[in-house]
Amino acid sequence: MRATTTRLDLARRVASEVIDPEMPMLTLADLGVLRDVRGTGDGRVVVTITPTYSGCPAMATIRGDLVHALRAAGFTDVQVRTTLTPAWSSGWITEAGRRKLADHGIAPPGRPVAPTAGPVPLTLTPRRPVVVCPVCGSVDTELTSEFGATPCKSLHRCRSCTEPFERVKEI
Repeated sequence: MRATTTRLDLARRVASEVIDPEMPMLTLADLGVLRDVRGTGDGRVVVTITPTYSGCPAMATIRGDLVHALRAAGFTDVQVRTTLTPAWSSGWITEAGRRKLADHGIAPPGRPVAPTAGPVPLTLTPRRPVVVCPVCGSVDTELTSEFGATPCKSLHRCRSCTEPFERVKEI
């Protein structure tokens, strides 16, 4: 039984170290896309992932990278499953992932808001989140485009240091 557990631990470690193709400073585990790694008992490894957005163009590459990494580690029968339930949330990005984003000049998404038991306030005007510049730390930033290099990012500019930067959107 221990040999099987050790192999499964290896599969989990290998899968968790696969790099996101759109944000190569993050692993799939950092991003929260890697949901599960299981063994089926007959030697197959089944990896479950959730896309950040439905229709995410990186999913085919992520699948291929997972299969390649696990096969290189000696797993010959690898299956990658995609699940959309529950939907990915930017709250799944790990603290290490948030630090890595900021260290690479990409503003991480805001913190997830905890659900409350009371009434939910209704606002009729959109509220822009406070976006902190990952270069100088200023909150005097502006949105320049809702759409960045990937669907999960937006473009911003810092009014203090004038540097442009991307930000991972909250979902």
